[in-house]
Amino acid sequence: MPRQARLDMPGALHHIMMRGINRSPIFVDEEDKRNFLNRLGSEVTEGQCCAYAWVLMNNHVHILFKSGKHGISKVMRRLLTWYAQTFNRKHRRTGHLFENRYKSILCEEETYLLALVRYLHLNPVRAKVVSTLEELDGYPWSGHSAIMGKRNYSWMDTEYVLGHFGKRRAGARREYRRFMEEGMGMGRVPELTGGGLVRSLGGWSRVFALRKKEGEGGGSDERILGSGDFVQGILREVEEKQLRQLKIRRRGVTIRDIIKEECARAEVRERELINGGRRSVVSEVRGMIAHRCVEEVGSSAAEIARQLGVTTSSITRAIAKAEEQRGK
Repeated sequence: MPRQARLDMPGALHHIMMRGINRSPIFVDEEDKRNFLNRLGSEVTEGQCCAYAWVLMNNHVHILFKSGKHGISKVMRRLLTWYAQTFNRKHRRTGHLFENRYKSILCEEETYLLALVRYLHLNPVRAKVVSTLEELDGYPWSGHSAIMGKRNYSWMDTEYVLGHFGKRRAGARREYRRFMEEGMGMGRVPELTGGGLVRSLGGWSRVFALRKKEGEGGGSDERILGSGDFVQGILREVEEKQLRQLKIRRRGVTIRDIIKEECARAEVRERELINGGRRSVVSEVRGMIAHRCVEEVGSSAAEIARQLGVTTSSITRAIAKAEEQRGK
């Protein structure tokens, strides 16, 4: 079965997960982790996102943040492309660093925000990296230490999290810590890794019973964590977005049209572009084509790669470079 597209909505709460290929380490030393965090902070700030929780483990990462007006795709693409290239150069390796695509679950904030903050931040406890809450308070590779005031990350919105526990910071911090302490014995919670109505109702048996009783299908989607109404609302928004992109396609704008326009503008031959030419101007044109195809037509990196005769990872890097140049 083909994998579903990610749900990328501005202003939505996303639980992001990424893992090293074959579960191999993506952090070899503390410098790697600092590099990742610095870049994460830059991308979160530039993307106008709000980061609430995160944890860096040796071979995987969890991040919980609310996307900015442009969604999460650009933020994650730039972060992971930059980090993979930096890591490979530093450790003299080649090939993919991350396993497949990163996983993104769109979450119902009102119901799941605090549960996810606690679940993510307790990862080092479940993995036995730390054994006590006191150790976790000062653990540098989890956002918990920032909420506890032990470390400062300007890009992390600790005040928003603490605001759910009280108006005064000291009291809110005590209540937050008590909340964390209550979860210390908590094991892995599959419900917090997505599942829409299936998770919110407590399993497929209850979903089937509800559908039989109501005579209609409930809303469920493994990319969404929330109530049935929340799931259905998100899927309606996705459908509307897809219809808008379909209208653009029906106006006749295609990847081929964009290729022709950009090649003519830069006076680059299409054959050189498609045959993998590496002249700087050809690379710039390739990046601009990829960027426009994503923004104007809604094309995937794989679709663009097929048209340009290069790999999907090459397109991802080209888009990130084009966006960086446009930003400058």
